[in-house]
Amino acid sequence: MSALISTLRQIFYRPWMLASLAALASAALLLTASIGIALQQMKQSESAQMNARGERFLERLEQVFGQLREGVDILQAQPLRGCSPQMLAALQQVGLSSRFIYEAAYVDANVACSNRGDERAFEPLRAPDIKGPTYSYWLNTTTEPNENLAALMLGRGNFVVSTSRGHLTDVVHLPPGGSLVVVLDNGTRAIPVLGPPQVWPPPSAWTASHKSLLELSDRLIYRMPTKSPDYQLVLIAPRASLPLRMNGMLWLLFPGSVLAACCIGWLVLQLILQRRSMSSELQNALRRGELQVLYQPIIELDTRRCVGAEALVRWRRPDGTLTSPDLFIPLAENTGQIRQITDFVLQRVLEQLGQLLRSHRNLYISVNLAACDVMVPRIGRVAARLLAQHRVSASQIAFEVTERGLIDVVVARDNLQALRALGHQVLIDDFGTGYCSLAYLQTLPVDCLKIDKAFIDALGHDAASSGVAPHIIRMAHDLHLRVIAEGIECEDQAVLLYSEGVNYGQGWLFARPLNARQFAELVTRGRREGAGRRANDES
Repeated sequence: MSALISTLRQIFYRPWMLASLAALASAALLLTASIGIALQQMKQSESAQMNARGERFLERLEQVFGQLREGVDILQAQPLRGCSPQMLAALQQVGLSSRFIYEAAYVDANVACSNRGDERAFEPLRAPDIKGPTYSYWLNTTTEPNENLAALMLGRGNFVVSTSRGHLTDVVHLPPGGSLVVVLDNGTRAIPVLGPPQVWPPPSAWTASHKSLLELSDRLIYRMPTKSPDYQLVLIAPRASLPLRMNGMLWLLFPGSVLAACCIGWLVLQLILQRRSMSSELQNALRRGELQVLYQPIIELDTRRCVGAEALVRWRRPDGTLTSPDLFIPLAENTGQIRQITDFVLQRVLEQLGQLLRSHRNLYISVNLAACDVMVPRIGRVAARLLAQHRVSASQIAFEVTERGLIDVVVARDNLQALRALGHQVLIDDFGTGYCSLAYLQTLPVDCLKIDKAFIDALGHDAASSGVAPHIIRMAHDLHLRVIAEGIECEDQAVLLYSEGVNYGQGWLFARPLNARQFAELVTRGRREGAGRRANDES
């Protein structure tokens, strides 16, 4: 298993392999999205076409029904009855005067005659499918595939008029596999007038008040509004089937997706090469000593005396330019180089300030820990070895952890407790910007909270955030923790924070980050000035 994992790591560590996988994954995702878009467009196009076709059907069917009603009304209004020559002439006149009346007939219990003579199309009449107060309707009066047979018949009294399949086909252009049906019995029964029989009712509940277009996975059902509650005219058409038609949009989406995937693969390759390059440069910087440690003084707000400092790492390249820690610290955390940087900072602090720390036993330096060192008990052993080598007390080296570094609070608590057992102080940095709740904070072995600069800047300005810092201060006091305010830049902030109970602060109001010599001078000068003030007070 380990050999397989090692082989996979070697394969996936190659930039071209990772870039190719990114390109393939992007191509698959984009092509899938393209097909989805094309399918959606096809469905929308089908729905739009169905709506338009349904509106045209309704308009033409209204013309057909209008002429059928008009023809049968004319026959019912004239006084002739029976099958006299005058009746035949009247039937023929109605058939000739109307485009959609294929046959007009007189039918009673004894005799039946038609304008078609011996070629009459109507069958012996059965009970009507729809019987209204004025008109009766017969639907699909025959199943024979003959365009000269009646497809729709309308009757009033003893008179019947019909339109043939051929007439309906001329005015109603059904899609392949489509049907024009009449829905009866409150939507429970459907009789096809044109086209093949359809499965009815549809899976979804069908009511007279249903929306005009019902979209199913295999077909579209369009309901045409009618004035009668007894029946509905419905057009049914199958959906387009796969494979997809390569319409104009797809011709653009497919090559566009492939091109975009290639661009993504190229960008991933460049990013990997850049990160690999910066990672290599960072390794060389550690070897050549390009990293340096600066010290941000921590000041007692009451006496303005320096009580310690935060160790900050900076990368100054040979050409004199500075690389922002926001760039190389996250990279070092991802590549594991952060451990080397932490060890370098610890060693450099003790090399540069060991004598100062031995002379001022109350002075301390805090070192930032990454999440990887919070989760494992490595740093305690490294610190113990270096402290013994430089004869510095463990209480003079503090460790700062961020809330975001507390990935597993239980594991972090055990490791931080081990550091405190060795004598180190533990500080929570940038408190309020992570996800460490009060419940977790109560269980963590912490000595001090550092309030993030964003909340200090909001004091007296941002109404939404100005109350956060006082809340953190009160919470820290309740837990008997010291508080350090970061990013103090003006005297008003220092005065306000001191009035709120904050005893320590750091920021440009007191000093910018200093090198080891400047920091040592600040500490010794402050000590001499403090001693001088005490002597003057005693005298």
